[in-house]
Amino acid sequence: MDVNAGTSSKVAFVVLAVMNWVVPDAVAQSPTRREIVRSGLATLQVTIRGKGETVVFIPSRGRGVEDFDVLSNRLVRAGYEAILPQPRGIGGSTGPLNDITYHDLASDVAATIQFLVGRPVTIIGHDFGNRIARTLASDHPTLVKQLILLSAAGMVPRSPEMEKLTTRFWETTLSPEDRLTAIRQIFFALGNDPRAWKQGWYFEVARAQRASDARTPLKEWWTGGSAPMLVVQGTEDLVALPENAKKLAAEFPDRVTLVEVPHAGHALLPEQPAQVEKAILAYLHSRGGAR
Repeated sequence: MDVNAGTSSKVAFVVLAVMNWVVPDAVAQSPTRREIVRSGLATLQVTIRGKGETVVFIPSRGRGVEDFDVLSNRLVRAGYEAILPQPRGIGGSTGPLNDITYHDLASDVAATIQFLVGRPVTIIGHDFGNRIARTLASDHPTLVKQLILLSAAGMVPRSPEMEKLTTRFWETTLSPEDRLTAIRQIFFALGNDPRAWKQGWYFEVARAQRASDARTPLKEWWTGGSAPMLVVQGTEDLVALPENAKKLAAEFPDRVTLVEVPHAGHALLPEQPAQVEKAILAYLHSRGGAR
């Protein structure tokens, strides 16, 4: 992984598929196809499932697209195509991590859409991924049909205590026991099982993404361009406080649909998968998606 080269805030992307193969899918019966896409200095491993209207997934901070296995396969069964570009530094995806901004990472997703689809698509972004999704919609509006934001933060700061907890989690090496305790405290609602997120962390990637927060002003991504948005928000989220979602809905009432999910924290997907799937499918159907 190249972590030393910087990139400009607006990367001109060049796309090249160099690999295309079919592998068994452990989560669903339909085959999974993988391709390699080039975006400027980045090389992305992309997983593709199903056929139909395209939905592109962007995972949360320091985590890979595997977090979307259950949701993406549910959408495939409902008649959608799922495209999951692995972020730089995770799995087979490589590219500069130093001095990057949200715009660089959004360009990676844009390159993937341009090459593999070539038309506007639905974007699902979780946590940090929702920031990249909104940046993508701002920078490349012709590639985005609508946004689905899970655990959407950015405007309302978390408590000082939570800020300390998250900084310690990302910036220090914890024992497995202490890490699981931190995962429970930070990402999961009280009583929900945090073991679903015990594995799957990429801390070098997360630190680069955290650094990109300060390099990308809120005004450059908060609005999500002019795209329609579904915001799915856990009511017990201590990281992306629910007030963020409410502010977004109040600011753009004609574009934003807000669905609150009880007894869910920041992780959301492993906490209340059925409720998240229901909200997403209902929204997609209401906007003319597969039935």
